[in-house]
Amino acid sequence: MQKQSGFSLLEILVAMAIMAILGGIMVTQFMGKTEEANMIRIKGDLQAIKSALIQYHADNFLLPTTEQGLEALVQKPQTSPEPKNYSARGYLDSLVADPWGNPYQYAYPGEFGEYDIYSLGADGEEGGEGIAVDIGNWNIEEVIKSLKSQD
Repeated sequence: MQKQSGFSLLEILVAMAIMAILGGIMVTQFMGKTEEANMIRIKGDLQAIKSALIQYHADNFLLPTTEQGLEALVQKPQTSPEPKNYSARGYLDSLVADPWGNPYQYAYPGEFGEYDIYSLGADGEEGGEGIAVDIGNWNIEEVIKSLKSQD
């Protein structure tokens, strides 16, 4: 009679318990990092849009209106005021969405500066708190700092 080798039920349960404990430790270590990563991505997106707006202004001596929106950085606006020296390549290849899949918003003149570029946050609606707060070129640094201080 041959003796079968393998793991006992108790050994399997102990191994599973150890994996669950380690998994729990890892989850608590990385919780909140997704929100911080989203904010860093938004910061990069806002900087790219801002750079395109600076180039648009340098070429045309004006900024797109709120009605023309950020689409004016991808395709020449057909509404007034039409840019006279619009780059044949445009200023952005395409418009990216924020981390929650919503389009970035643009207002000129802005409420918080010459122009406002912003995400409506996780809820996709004006206002909000936490990750649902509006995140724009006027407050991105404070939002990132507040997330880091929560760690």
